[in-house]
Amino acid sequence: MTETGTDGTTEKPNPFMPAPDDLQHWASVMGRAQQMMLDYALGQANDGHTSAAALFDPAGWLNNPATQQWAEHSSKMWEQGVAFWTSLATLGPSFTPVTDTPKDKRFADPDWTDNPAFALIRQTYGLLSDQLLETTRQMAGLDENARKKMEFAAKGMADAFSPSNLALTNPEVIKRAIETRGESLLKGLKHMLTDLQRGQLSHVDPDAFEVGVNIATTPGKVIHETDLYQLIQYTPTTSEVFATPLVIFPPWINRFYILDLNPAKSFVRWAVEQGLSVFMVSWKSADASMKDVVWDDYIAAQVDAIDTVRDLLDAPAVHTIGYCVAGTTLAATLAMLSAKGEADKVKSVTFFTAQIDFEFAGDLKMFVDESYLALLEQLSAQGYLDGRYMAATFNSLRGRDLIWNYVVNNYLLGNDYPPFDLLYWNGDTTNLPAKWHRQYLVDLYRDNRMVVPNSLSVCGTPIDLKKIKTPAYIQAGREDHIAPLASVWRLMDHLSGDKTFLLAGSGHIAGVVNPPAAGKYQYWTGDNQATTLADFEASSKETKGSWWPHWIDWIAAQDGAKIPAKGSYIPGKGAKKAIEDAPGRYVKQR
Repeated sequence: MTETGTDGTTEKPNPFMPAPDDLQHWASVMGRAQQMMLDYALGQANDGHTSAAALFDPAGWLNNPATQQWAEHSSKMWEQGVAFWTSLATLGPSFTPVTDTPKDKRFADPDWTDNPAFALIRQTYGLLSDQLLETTRQMAGLDENARKKMEFAAKGMADAFSPSNLALTNPEVIKRAIETRGESLLKGLKHMLTDLQRGQLSHVDPDAFEVGVNIATTPGKVIHETDLYQLIQYTPTTSEVFATPLVIFPPWINRFYILDLNPAKSFVRWAVEQGLSVFMVSWKSADASMKDVVWDDYIAAQVDAIDTVRDLLDAPAVHTIGYCVAGTTLAATLAMLSAKGEADKVKSVTFFTAQIDFEFAGDLKMFVDESYLALLEQLSAQGYLDGRYMAATFNSLRGRDLIWNYVVNNYLLGNDYPPFDLLYWNGDTTNLPAKWHRQYLVDLYRDNRMVVPNSLSVCGTPIDLKKIKTPAYIQAGREDHIAPLASVWRLMDHLSGDKTFLLAGSGHIAGVVNPPAAGKYQYWTGDNQATTLADFEASSKETKGSWWPHWIDWIAAQDGAKIPAKGSYIPGKGAKKAIEDAPGRYVKQR
């Protein structure tokens, strides 16, 4: 729609109003939208679909003596907001909102600053959200744990109420809708209904990748399997290999191929190219048959994988890697082996962003109170927790980036999904055994029993982390919000062997998956005898790029002997015959 000036000249079209000629097309869009929603509703009814319970209920966090105080503060805050809007109505036409350029990327569109109406909306939101957070921080009578929950809930509420999340208050969305004559909104609606049907927010096109075809493609064979895991042996690419093989334990919360996304990013492929004989555990996604699986089963599986590789290659010991929760379990496995006099089965251990002391475990500790555990029990009545609930939990830790950013881009703007392998992996969820998941949250996150000598037993053996003397390489991410740096550092306090600590740039994923060829980020090494993290950081030296070369040098220093890559070092050529090609069946099961 164009505007006419007082001098009779025609001005440029109004980007926030549809042209009269487009009204018929808009009517068509509305009709198609109604039909899409009707088809979705009928499909849900035919499927007997019922909505799942909410993952967590922030209102439950407010069910404490501070509820009344919080409500009173909130009421005052909204009264101030109303007064602010009322004062705007009395301002004369000369009033001009502050036109500072916002640093918040949610408000990057120029109209959030240049257009007075949207500038006022942005400033009002900033005022109210700041007051909400400040009110929560100043509340009296809360213990530290309750305060963190309140602040987390308040931040989530502020992010959710952002005007950028609503079509009618987001100038970029309105302009896109006008430009596309409503087709962007129709496309966004299709994305939203598809996600509702899947029960999961999509970050990428779910059909953009296929495991084993254009993701998780490093050549190898599944050479061993149990009811809990498959063991993949990768094909060597060098004429000689290190005599001591490497066994990698990924977290069972996600699929193993975070370490094998594509040839350019694959830690697995890179490690094979360095001459390592690499074995990967691929955990089975839980189903009702795994309702009685507990920690002991995962530890027994780790020992089974270690012994299987040792027997296959006639190797006295193996190198091991434990990523995140699998690193936590690997520490328990090593403590058990040490207690039984079998520590020499493992030549070295590498921890990728793993925790054993959960005192400083970060925001995830908010999900271990009784109300949340009771909710988990309801959601896991069939004996396992649907992985989509866990994905929603992790997304909520970074709601602005991992939830609302995609609501705007996918639903409101109707953008095409990016072909991003990392985000595909992030949405490729795994189910968790209910009994073990609860045990993990209670014994480790809530009660922090793992660091208390002999408080926990695994496979009938009391464990004491101080008995672990296996040489350890401990990697942490400076910006990790899943396994915070201060928490990972505690490995240095509880293990008794030689330890090398390395601090990588970035976070829980990019801090680990950082191939040398990318030339990204940096890492820090320092005094491994430092008694505190602060002392280590004070002594540290920064090196640009990937830390992987530093790690392979450390591995070679543990045992540099090499042998020809033949016989049982070739997948399927030893006593363990190939069951199927990598990446195997388990990683594809939903």
